[in-house]
Amino acid sequence: MTWLTRYRIRLYLRNSLWVLPTLSIVAALVAIRVTVRIDWALGWHSNISPDTARIIMSTFAASTFTLVVLVSSAILLAIQLASAQLTPRIIATIYRSPYGKVAFAVFVFTFTYCVAALVRVEQTVPVLTTYIAAYGFLMNLALFIFFIDGIGKTLRPSSALRVIGLAGREVIQSVYPSQLSADGTLPHLPKIGRNGDPRVVLNRADGAVIAFDKIGLISKATKFKCVIELVPQVGDFIAAGDPLFRIHGGGDEVADRGLCDSVAMGHERTLEQDPMFAFRIIVDIASKALSPAINDPTTAVLAIDQIHHLLRDIGRRFLGEGQEKDNGGELRLIYRTPDWEDFVQLGTTEIRQYGRDSIQVQRRLRAMIEDLIATLPPRRHAILHKELELLGTSLKRAFPDLDDQALAESGDLQGIGGSDDETFEDTPEMVRNVL
Repeated sequence: MTWLTRYRIRLYLRNSLWVLPTLSIVAALVAIRVTVRIDWALGWHSNISPDTARIIMSTFAASTFTLVVLVSSAILLAIQLASAQLTPRIIATIYRSPYGKVAFAVFVFTFTYCVAALVRVEQTVPVLTTYIAAYGFLMNLALFIFFIDGIGKTLRPSSALRVIGLAGREVIQSVYPSQLSADGTLPHLPKIGRNGDPRVVLNRADGAVIAFDKIGLISKATKFKCVIELVPQVGDFIAAGDPLFRIHGGGDEVADRGLCDSVAMGHERTLEQDPMFAFRIIVDIASKALSPAINDPTTAVLAIDQIHHLLRDIGRRFLGEGQEKDNGGELRLIYRTPDWEDFVQLGTTEIRQYGRDSIQVQRRLRAMIEDLIATLPPRRHAILHKELELLGTSLKRAFPDLDDQALAESGDLQGIGGSDDETFEDTPEMVRNVL
C-alpha cells in the first residue's frame, strides 16, 4: 500500500461521521449474542413478564432512535451555523469533533442492542440483557446532555478560535521544528548543484496540495543519489500538467508515478502540513465578524488574540526550512514553506482593511504589533514596522476627529478597556508602600 493510499484512508476516517456508528452496529449484534448466551448458560431469568419486557424494550428502542435523530439534526445545524456565522473552512473541524462521533456511535449501539434484545424476549426475560439495555438507555440520556453542552460550547467563537489556534501551533511545530539562535542568525543552508537542466515531473490531477511524504521522498532521493524539489507549496492549487517535481543531479531512474503518489491532492486545504491555513481560517472568522451584516468587532479581537500568539511562536522559529538532508549530510529534498512576511501580511492585512472603522480592532492590532516588536529578534522587525505605518495611515483616513485618532493610536490588548503600560509605571513603589 502506497503512502498516498494510507494517507487518503486516514484522512477519510478522520473526516467521516458514519464509520464509528456503523462499527457500533456490529458491536451491538455481537454483544447481544454474548449476553443472551450468558443468561441462558447461567439460567438468569427476570421476574418481569415477557409482555412488560417487550413494552420496556420498545420504549428504549424508540427513545434511543429519537436521540439518534436529534444528534444528527444537531450536527447538521451546527455545521450550518458555523458556516454562516464563522467560516465554511471550519466545517471539517466539526466533523472531527469527538462529541458527535462518540454520542452518535453510543446511541446507534444502544438502539441496535435494544431491537435485538426485543426479538429475543420469548417465554422468559434474560436478566443481563435487560439490565444492559436499561442502564445503557440511562447512560444515553446523560451522554445526550453532555453532547448538547459540548456542541453548544464548540459553536462559540472563542472555542472555535481556540481549537484552530491549538491546531495551528501543532502544525507550526511540525513544519518549523528549529528555534532561532539567541542572536537571530540563520544556519547555513546548502545550495543545489547546477549540473544541467533538471527533469520535470508533471502533475496528474487538479487539486490543492494538502500533504506530501517527506520521509519517502528523502528515501527516494538518497537511493538514486539526486535532489528532489517539490515545486508547489502545501496549500497551492495546481492543475493537471503543471510542474510538480524537479529532479536535480540525475535521478532518471526515479519513477514519475512513485513521485506523484508521494503528494496528496484534495478539494480544499487541510491543517496537517499547512500552517498558513490556520491563519486563513482565523482571518476569515475575523473578516466575517467585521462585515456590515454582522458587525461584531469583539469576535475580531478574539481572532487577533490567536493570531498574536501564533505569530509570536512563528517569529521565534527558523523559517528557512524546506531543505532536508540524508544521514550523510547530503541535500536530498527541497520544498517551499511560507516566510515571516507571508504570515504577518496574512494575519494583519485583511483585518486592518475590514476593521479600519473600529477603534477596538485598531487598538488590538497595534498592541499585537508593538508586542511582537518588543519580544521577537530584530530580524523580524522590518515588516512589523511597516505594518505599524500602514495602521497609522489607515486610522487617519478612517477617523477625521483628532481625539479618535489619539485613542486609536494607543495599543490595547483588550481592544478597548485594557490598561496600558503607563498604568503600571509606579507598580514597584506601590508594592513597597503596601508592604
